[in-house]
Amino acid sequence: MLSEQFNVRFYETDALKHVSNTVVVGWFETAREPIFRMFTQELDLDNWPLILASYKVDFLKQLYYGHPVTIKTWISRIGKSSFDVYQEVWQRDACCASGTTTMVHFDYVSQGSKAIEGELKQQLEAHLKEADK
Repeated sequence: MLSEQFNVRFYETDALKHVSNTVVVGWFETAREPIFRMFTQELDLDNWPLILASYKVDFLKQLYYGHPVTIKTWISRIGKSSFDVYQEVWQRDACCASGTTTMVHFDYVSQGSKAIEGELKQQLEAHLKEADK
């Protein structure tokens, strides 16, 4: 599991005094950076090797300003060229949101997917979420 903690910023709240639902997707992307670095250590945008295929977010509890959040990140599935990233937002000892993002190892020059193999696959496997957790 990968984990990142940060403070909720004031501008991330809405008129209902809680974190806007659009913010969680951004937090998830920010917390995927260590996974991005598995594919390109320098985060080279001229040779970016990933494409986002889909994401789904479930909102379980409200999130509030004034309390830090922790984003927990796992790999939940590894396919031939795609993988799923499962993430949770925790605040005050409660899981407040969860989501799954499907990423594809992608070659923008050939406009096609690339196999996930060797050391890259091993790095992803090191963060696999066990079914009972």
